[in-house]
Amino acid sequence: MRLSLPFILGLAILHTVAGDLRAQALGQPDRGEPGDRMIQDHLERVSHKLQNSFAADLASAVDWQVHRPLYRDEYFYMLGLWPLPERTSLKATITGSLAGEGFAVDMLHYQSVPGLYVTANLYRPATVKAGERLPAVFYVCGHSGRGRDGNKTAFQSHGMWFARHGYVCLVVDTLQLGEIAAIHHGTYRENRWWWHSRGYTPAGVECWNGVRGIDYLVSRPDVDPERIAVTGISGGGAATFWIAAADERVKVAVPVSGMADLVSYVPNRVINGHCDCMFLYNTFEWPWARIAGLVAPRPLLFVNSDNDAIFPMDANERVINQLERLYSQYGAGDRVDSVVSVGGHAYRQDIRQAAYRFINTWLKDDSRPVADSEVDIVEDPPAKVVHPIEPGKLRAFATDTDIPADQLNTTIDRHFVPMAHVAVPGEGQFDVWKNPLLAELRRVAFRTLPDRVPAGRMEKVQESPVAGRLETEPGIFVRLESMKRPAGNANPKRVLLLVQTSGKEVPLPAWVETIRQPSDHVYRCEPRGVGNTRWTTENPPNTVLRSHVLVGRTVDTGRVYDVIATARQLREQHKESRIEVIGEGAGAILAAYAALWEPDIDAVTLHRPSTTHMDPTAPQILNVLRVADIPEILGMLAPRALTIVGSVEAIQKTAAIYKAAGAEKQLTIRK
Repeated sequence: MRLSLPFILGLAILHTVAGDLRAQALGQPDRGEPGDRMIQDHLERVSHKLQNSFAADLASAVDWQVHRPLYRDEYFYMLGLWPLPERTSLKATITGSLAGEGFAVDMLHYQSVPGLYVTANLYRPATVKAGERLPAVFYVCGHSGRGRDGNKTAFQSHGMWFARHGYVCLVVDTLQLGEIAAIHHGTYRENRWWWHSRGYTPAGVECWNGVRGIDYLVSRPDVDPERIAVTGISGGGAATFWIAAADERVKVAVPVSGMADLVSYVPNRVINGHCDCMFLYNTFEWPWARIAGLVAPRPLLFVNSDNDAIFPMDANERVINQLERLYSQYGAGDRVDSVVSVGGHAYRQDIRQAAYRFINTWLKDDSRPVADSEVDIVEDPPAKVVHPIEPGKLRAFATDTDIPADQLNTTIDRHFVPMAHVAVPGEGQFDVWKNPLLAELRRVAFRTLPDRVPAGRMEKVQESPVAGRLETEPGIFVRLESMKRPAGNANPKRVLLLVQTSGKEVPLPAWVETIRQPSDHVYRCEPRGVGNTRWTTENPPNTVLRSHVLVGRTVDTGRVYDVIATARQLREQHKESRIEVIGEGAGAILAAYAALWEPDIDAVTLHRPSTTHMDPTAPQILNVLRVADIPEILGMLAPRALTIVGSVEAIQKTAAIYKAAGAEKQLTIRK
């Protein structure tokens, strides 16, 4: 069943064709640093390429169905949910109840994983016939801070409305704005860049909290498990997509202002208006609308506002057009619709009426107009917010002393996505150990690298007789400087490539002089974002670093690309020389990864390298900690010659791996 056109036009503006509206950017692009335009143009090219790939999803319904199981697995992985967490006991506990006019509300909590407490309010009709099973709504809250009471209290009118109209409605707090407040803004402002290496995003937590919340609903004797909807605005709109795409028990989805697309988020900088819970890490380089496509062919109402800066109309037009075309492949074009309200980022009467009516239509076979949506609305007058129910009364944990001592909410980013624990290979088992690890690294961390990175192209016009710009991939330039040349020897026995991440115009570090032989030719490479190609960094919103994961990479995987392209260019210059990459700290790890993927690199020397990707100063490589950590990565370089100076105790595992590979003589460790 489909909402009538006169109804929708009476509520809002209906857009049904792909828009060619002028792109709506969030603020002006950065131009204060020399590398700003370069990295922004690069991200724009990649974003358009991925966005345009949605055309493949529209090839045929048969193709979509064939690929759908793989898409679901990839989707769960990108949320940090693959393999799926164990469905442990919810330990759902009702801590209090109160009666209202036509409804009752229970204060409750459940554990989506042991120690991760989800605080919620369950609204239900005041009276229910014995044995009757009601439709249910899982309601996901937006970013409306209510402190210790939880953001569920800001959306209480929705729970009341659903209960008065014969629904069971579970309104849940979010991780950051719940009664036990944690963090959504880990990379937005907290510099928790290991989230990228760990593959952790709070979007995954919100999704899993929703899946387990539906587990709770279907366990209730008063809920019909075949009639469940999910809805919410803003962060709740995004979570609506996360949950509905993950759980096919959701029969109806009504996301309100919850999704834009890659072109909007990245080159138009709309990412700056959003916290980390709004995004998965796009490991498998999806067009963003594919997430919403996983809801098809279940009924979906895509709701937005025409003057919403963080969900702009040009993106809205593109997404709904793509969804309508995808639904048409199922012969289900009547199950997807869009409503655009006039105004900014907010709920208004027409939005509530449209959402309630759509859910009524598909869960109760009732498409009548909704006339009573504006009941018990939380008001925000200038002096004081007015709540129909005093927020403190809706707490699941009435006092601070009631908060469980075993809660993991505040540290869930360190527990939710498991780290890999890789054993040292047994004797004679090195290749059997290494090959699957290498394949998995390629699949989930370095899939944006080509099978073989081509040699960089040196520009003819150089900055000086000894330095020039090297184009490593289209539009990306790095600085390559010749630092020390062996006198009278155009073909040195060894070429040292120093990976410098500080960008300082300084002589060679003292430690390099200690390893350099008089016959060595030394080059220094400043990969993208360093020195002459540095870009604007501002915390928050950390635009460049956060944008990279939306297109399936990190800045540091790009830097590994630069080092490889540079090493290959040096190989073309010095065909008979031994190419050795060297680096310190983070630069050492970039050098090691370059050697892992490039056979033209003959040896690696690392000075005081980072020893774990959990170190905030280490390079961040998407999902790497789900596969291996730095000691194992270095061990995978065997039988390549590897010298490590400093960090001796931390890399004993590397030594054990080299020994298992029969290459212990190729490993040198010095204090």
